Amino acid sequence: MPDDVEIRLLRHFVVVAEELHFSRAAQRLFVAQQALSRDVRRLEDRMGARLLERTTRRVTLTPAGRLLLSRAREILGLYDSTLLELRGEPQSLTVDVVGPGLTPTLVLAQARRRAPEVEFFARFHTGAEAAVPLLLAEKVDVTFGRVPGRPDGVRQRTVRHEPIAVLLPERHPLAQTDAVPLEALRGTGVCIRAGNHATPGWEHAVLQLLAPFGVDPALAHPHVQGVDELAQHIRDRNAPILTMTTQPAVPGAVLRPLMEPVALFPWAMIWRADTDHPGLRALHGAADELAAAHLWLTVPREAWFPEPEAGLRSPD
Repeated sequence: MPDDVEIRLLRHFVVVAEELHFSRAAQRLFVAQQALSRDVRRLEDRMGARLLERTTRRVTLTPAGRLLLSRAREILGLYDSTLLELRGEPQSLTVDVVGPGLTPTLVLAQARRRAPEVEFFARFHTGAEAAVPLLLAEKVDVTFGRVPGRPDGVRQRTVRHEPIAVLLPERHPLAQTDAVPLEALRGTGVCIRAGNHATPGWEHAVLQLLAPFGVDPALAHPHVQGVDELAQHIRDRNAPILTMTTQPAVPGAVLRPLMEPVALFPWAMIWRADTDHPGLRALHGAADELAAAHLWLTVPREAWFPEPEAGLRSPD
């Protein structure tokens, strides 16, 4: 039928919609940017609606694009799950990467380069707390995040100690500094629930960080997800947001490192104890390579860690 839509077109659209940047989306999909743009135009032609607004400076979703993004994710999820069931034990692995652009996405991209014969399926379940039950139910194979303790039936390893940073409105006074001392956030209404990284494990960690400094975070709002919503949140509140160094660029905002102390978020990779899969081995190898190349596991002197991770670290 002329109105039939290829799964590939939907998959490419979802990645562009998540990145809101054609170059980054093309890198993530390992396709040429020109081919990706052509696929999105083909999908728009099939849908009979403009899905993206493109300017020289930014890409945004139209109302039709937002509707299709929600439906496309459902369609792709069902399609991928069906493939997994029909194939029995395929060379595929389903990986929860929390959100686009974050540390788990970097590990997955490196694993794909190491093991091109493995088909990796990325999922976004907003952190290990939501993904671990799916992991134990064998609906997800690997997840990333922070789950204090060790749930039965899973294993985990630290892949990165990622510095915590501050996302600031461009005209905020603290935006003029090279780094933001933690005590400077006192009385600013700093937000900890905005961004794809803002999982329960993240909130548990940063509340420990802020309390001794008398910094009261703004908690009276739901979780804010996606770059567009994050930009709107910045505009509406004109207040700092705690985030991480992998935070994707947000229009109207600047990213500054947090200092005094240098606070680190411990990213862990988590998998079922009985998993023995070439894709899992590729993820381990990818994490090792990235840690060595970018000093992901190097810890500055007097760095801050949340509990219980701080108590589990060996003395220097």
